[in-house]
Amino acid sequence: MTMTQKILAAHAGRESVRAGELIMASLDLVLGNDITAPVAIAEFPKFGGGRVFDPARVALVPDHFTPNKDMKAAAQCACMRRFAKEQGIVNYFEVGHDSGVEHALLPEKGLVTAGDLVIGADSHTCTYGALGAFSTGVGSTDMAAGMAAGKTWFRVPSAIRVELSGRPRRFVGGKDVVLHLIGLVGVEGARYRSLEFCGDGIAALSMDDRFTIANMAIEAGAKNGIFPVDGATLAYLREHGAGEPRIFEPDVDAVYERTVSIDLSDLEPLVAFPHLPSNVRPVRDAADVAIDQVVIGSCTNGRIGDLRIAAEVLRGRKVASGVRCIVIPATQRIYLQALEEGLLKDFVEAGCAVSAPTCGPCLGGHMGILAKGERCVATTNRNFVGRMGHVESEVYLAGPAVAAASAVAGRIAAPDAIGSTEAE
Repeated sequence: MTMTQKILAAHAGRESVRAGELIMASLDLVLGNDITAPVAIAEFPKFGGGRVFDPARVALVPDHFTPNKDMKAAAQCACMRRFAKEQGIVNYFEVGHDSGVEHALLPEKGLVTAGDLVIGADSHTCTYGALGAFSTGVGSTDMAAGMAAGKTWFRVPSAIRVELSGRPRRFVGGKDVVLHLIGLVGVEGARYRSLEFCGDGIAALSMDDRFTIANMAIEAGAKNGIFPVDGATLAYLREHGAGEPRIFEPDVDAVYERTVSIDLSDLEPLVAFPHLPSNVRPVRDAADVAIDQVVIGSCTNGRIGDLRIAAEVLRGRKVASGVRCIVIPATQRIYLQALEEGLLKDFVEAGCAVSAPTCGPCLGGHMGILAKGERCVATTNRNFVGRMGHVESEVYLAGPAVAAASAVAGRIAAPDAIGSTEAE
């Protein structure tokens, strides 16, 4: 069995499972946000009982249209707030109050550990595969069933093995790795498969890089993405007070549909052109694309490592005239750390707007909506038609280094193409 299959078997109380089987499996955590949870809450009474299976294993995070952008958003959050109070939900995270964007927040809070099985009513729940957990997105009705029963059904996925080798060069990070992978396999190339990462190149990736890669497994159509548990994983889990890890390793004779090999040392900064994450090109081939906006943040690239990279590029420089650069730390803790390290000062002095933690512009919610004809370079995870605003706007996906350099250049640019500051 693969890593994913072993986790599913353990949670199904089975010695083994096979790709394609339908199973019922117990859940360690059920997640919802202010868009998806209200629908699940409305469906919840239909599952009987009236109480969630475990108030400590349901997490509710208002993050998409928050801080509330309008009356409808306020009503959705009020629905979550009431349900959390009625049910005694332990892990309800109010805006401010040490909260943030769900997929950065839950690992930070130690709510996911290696070997867990997590479902969330958000497609990017696959992020927690960076910790050696099986995590995947579900619909709101499945979330309601999971909250009621503490288990749900799965079709056991087959797997694609992604072998990583080498070390990435400067300003090449997890976003470039996953964009390269999606460019290779396509947005449906891993449909309902598990992307199982392996190889000595993993040691060269930070945990922030791994979160980014696992986060975008869904953009290749994957059911989940998952990394092996190594020293970096265990150190992260200890630092964040996570539960005791359960380490699953693939069998030597595990079956994979295919193997994709990536030498990290061959990669260069990349950008995904509209309107698919698979429409990937080297940044050096995109220098003629003028932009109106840059967004640095989201559950994909709003962690402290991402902000440090962006600040390194922006420090001593100015955002180009006519360009809006919006920086969104993913959690309150990251916001505070960025403040204490002086990163927010770098951003403000460069001419950026710094926002409270929110998903905001990533889904076209608020805090950076695009008008007709506008272009944005974003560290977010999707660039579909109308994703960040008008259907005739364009979103270009990139890592924090390219996003910051583009803000300075006023066009898509690599960090080494924007010249030196006086300090340098």
